[in-house]
Amino acid sequence: MPTEPPPPRTPPGKGNATGAPTTAEASDATGRTGRETGIVLLAAGRGTRFGPAPKLLAPLAGRSLVRHAAEAALATALRPVVVVLGAHAAAVRAALGGLDLDTVENPDHAAGLATSLKAGLAALPPACHGAVVMLGDMPRVSPGLIERLAAAFDGSAAAVVPIQEGRRGNPVLLNRRRLAAELAALTGDRGAGPLLAHRADVIEIPGEAGSGLDVDTPAMLARLHTRSD
Repeated sequence: MPTEPPPPRTPPGKGNATGAPTTAEASDATGRTGRETGIVLLAAGRGTRFGPAPKLLAPLAGRSLVRHAAEAALATALRPVVVVLGAHAAAVRAALGGLDLDTVENPDHAAGLATSLKAGLAALPPACHGAVVMLGDMPRVSPGLIERLAAAFDGSAAAVVPIQEGRRGNPVLLNRRRLAAELAALTGDRGAGPLLAHRADVIEIPGEAGSGLDVDTPAMLARLHTRSD
């Protein structure tokens, strides 16, 4: 049986209400431009469309969906990797056993995705100017795409997003400083997508097949199994 990862490290008590660094904090913490980037992996949802079984624990090629996503994050140079837990927290934590992750539990996860996004962003240290937001039900996102998002971040754009077949996908990189007010105001089951829809300061980069592939139903997972065989 895998062992559980160590308890989450207590995030620094700096920045504003969403954990976004102020300019002075980022400069003090990095001594450079404050463009360091961390990762937030959202793994708190109930996955009701998938059925009664916890979606993120569904197996694919011998590993759970959420472990696929976490291992992709850890295969990059970006740190820290913060996982937001909520529904089925103990089971998801166990599925991630042995991985070098920080975890934070969102007691309000049932109120919608926005609460988990804000919890994850607040858990990043102030030095992280950028945050790559990943979804636990996207097992085919590659480490290379995550690192290309970070490499494209110039420190001033509101976000960096992948484009696949003419559509924006996931994960996305958010500028915590530039979007701080908008992110703090998010409510309900909404992510950052609507905030970015009509902005001119969003960098678009080529995506990949995995950036548009999230597992919402057992049928979608079955198709992935077929491709993996």
